[in-house]
Amino acid sequence: MRRKYFFIFFFIFFLSTPVSGGQIGEVTFPDRLLHGQSNLTLNGLGMRTFAFFDVYAAGLYLATPSKDAQAVLRADTPRIMTMHFLRGVQAKQIAQAWQEGLDTNTPSAEASLKDRFAQLATMMEPMDKGDTLDCVYEPGAGTTIRVKGVVKGIIPGKDFSDALLACWIGPKPGPGEKFRAGILGQP
Repeated sequence: MRRKYFFIFFFIFFLSTPVSGGQIGEVTFPDRLLHGQSNLTLNGLGMRTFAFFDVYAAGLYLATPSKDAQAVLRADTPRIMTMHFLRGVQAKQIAQAWQEGLDTNTPSAEASLKDRFAQLATMMEPMDKGDTLDCVYEPGAGTTIRVKGVVKGIIPGKDFSDALLACWIGPKPGPGEKFRAGILGQP
């Protein structure tokens, strides 16, 4: 008798539990990530495409969701940009994209910021389908770069985190306007 009630409860529970997370392509992102003491919310999703091929799916997590790129960049709160690769990409291509993103979205970057982007480039590895790249900003600590689940280093400065995020949500996002709108949760 108890077994019958257990299965009824189990069935009703799973029918009544909403599916959690956002999905883009074949990749599902959780609605929330716990980072230290911060509960970050999925702000939006974007798909980086190149020549009709999906390259990576990305999700931006913020302490306070926002559709305003400037508000996101002004906030000095934890944030995570995570990418799930859907095809192979060489480290050199990733590093080149970082440099182009900096040049395009932060054209008056100081030498120290350019040096930190060069440091970021040295942390890149060839990415295969299923690999992840995470950029985790913590105020006062800097941006932790995690490649394939392994911490490659921490790059200091909010200015670095802002310039990095501007590669996706700045005035001229490398992955395009549709990607930018998706990451910002805009229709």
